[in-house]
Amino acid sequence: MNHVILLSVPGLRAQDVANMPHLQQLVARGEQASFLPSFPCVTWPVQANLLTGRLPSDHGAVANGFYWRETGEVEMWTAGNDKLAAPQIWDLLHQQDPDLTSAAWFPMLSKGCGADFVCMPAPVHNPDGTESLWCYTQPGDLYGELLDLFGHFPLQHFWGPLANIQSSAWIAKSAAHAAEKFRPAFFYLYLPHLDYAAQRTGPDSPDAQKALQELDDVLGRMQASFDKAFGSAPLIWIVASEYEIVSVNHVCYPNRILREAGLLQVEQREDGEHLDMVQSEAWALVDHQFAHVFVRQADQKTVAQVADLFRNQAGIAEVLLESQRAEYSLQHPRSGEVTLVSHPESWQAYYWWFDDDRAPAFSRKVDIHRKPGYDPVELHFDPATKSIPLDATLVRGSHGAPLTASHQGIILCSQKNILGTGPVADTDVAEIVLRQFGVSLES
Repeated sequence: MNHVILLSVPGLRAQDVANMPHLQQLVARGEQASFLPSFPCVTWPVQANLLTGRLPSDHGAVANGFYWRETGEVEMWTAGNDKLAAPQIWDLLHQQDPDLTSAAWFPMLSKGCGADFVCMPAPVHNPDGTESLWCYTQPGDLYGELLDLFGHFPLQHFWGPLANIQSSAWIAKSAAHAAEKFRPAFFYLYLPHLDYAAQRTGPDSPDAQKALQELDDVLGRMQASFDKAFGSAPLIWIVASEYEIVSVNHVCYPNRILREAGLLQVEQREDGEHLDMVQSEAWALVDHQFAHVFVRQADQKTVAQVADLFRNQAGIAEVLLESQRAEYSLQHPRSGEVTLVSHPESWQAYYWWFDDDRAPAFSRKVDIHRKPGYDPVELHFDPATKSIPLDATLVRGSHGAPLTASHQGIILCSQKNILGTGPVADTDVAEIVLRQFGVSLES
């Protein structure tokens, strides 16, 4: 029986492979093709596309978070697998044969998924605001075993100013242990290391080049461990960049623009100005190079006003209303009434305050759950204040907007005649994997 290992390596570019000898060795007898991530080219939607073969209009992952209109609350990075409204590779494999087991190692939205073996970060949020290191695993006692073998998953190195190779190295080591213990038919791993330096200092920076070498060393050790774990069983390795990170030199602040227009309201609290989503006529959940603007009660007059505000706005390439969102398969109830798409050299910051002295306390922390939007400034640190700075111009790389032909990703395979001919879309990958087990996406 074949065993398929799908590595999700965000930020990997075709030109990077020449600087990664272990990766080259892994796929030396195989093939490669251009990889086309669907818009929005960010983590949750692309990973959902990979695993379901569907687009956001079907599976519902329209961003890296959700705004639940019925409760007036934003959920960033904590949603479970029940939020995906389409079967995933492991579900379809189980339908074919319950013995076709799967492992999911660190993909987002995997808590409670149908994979037989799961590991993903799930820190315990304490009443005093601190966090205790922990991971969600399936089976439930697996993290205790991994803890004994490898120590805690280094969450502080998974995101934030201390993000480095230690997190991806832990993921790879623990995955190798799971491979040896469980030998799943399908193994999906998320290795995020290339994300960090590329966003912090730019995709062509010396730090980004160093990150390639660091990740390649991890890949070399992981391949050796997997070969040992599976013995003579045939392994098919597929390595896909989720998206490509591009250089940026401009930042747009949609919430400040909405506030200036009198559409966004804030609540004055002891620690600063907090966004009042319920009372605002419109506000933006920003996510790298796009944003969903939510309009209260979907008022069409306000929708038109918002669209007019952002047409010809610096850094904004497209303003999508309901009819235009269908072109990107974003016509889902979870989408905002207006979607803003950045120019390739620009990205969008969530800030709504005009005076940094009025910024809410969480803005200066690594606080991915309380911020109603993605904040790559968390990769930086201000030694003077010992906190996250409030200078969005520090960010040098981003992703999310539809990519041009010169900024396509790459997909590689360790065997020939697997990927087919021509470019591979993210929605093609599920079918490619399932085909190795005689299963169809439509089965």
